[in-house]
Amino acid sequence: MKLHDLKPQEGSKKPRRRLGRGISAGQGKTAGRGTKGQGSRSGGSTRLYHQGGNLPFFRRLPFVRGKGFTPINSVTYNEINLDQLSGFVKGSEVSPEALAEARLLRDRRHPVAILGRGEIKVALKIRAHRVTSGARAKIEAAGGSVELIETGSTN
Repeated sequence: MKLHDLKPQEGSKKPRRRLGRGISAGQGKTAGRGTKGQGSRSGGSTRLYHQGGNLPFFRRLPFVRGKGFTPINSVTYNEINLDQLSGFVKGSEVSPEALAEARLLRDRRHPVAILGRGEIKVALKIRAHRVTSGARAKIEAAGGSVELIETGSTN
């Protein structure tokens, strides 16, 4: 078999319709567009969001005001509460890597913030990018320690 022997599958290619070439051709006069109306004219189509006289979908949605702009330097944190740290053993180090292994992080690229909801029973060595004052007090009261990581060095 050579390249000049290749042919498309039988019945896979149809000849295109030649519209408006007389009544004997089967697509003469109105050429399958019907008579009159928007669809019969050239260029006669509607906008993407046109809904035939109904109020368009995007105008039915509530109007959003006062959002302002999204600040480009805003930081999204992985927020971890103290009650989520109950699975860690006494004396273990809780770092972003350890939290990722425990599947507690939403996104590994974001820095970690420790929040103070819940109680902590065991002494843990916590390394995070941010720790609230309430969480720090509870960790140190349980005999643990807190070390802050520079925000630039996320994993």
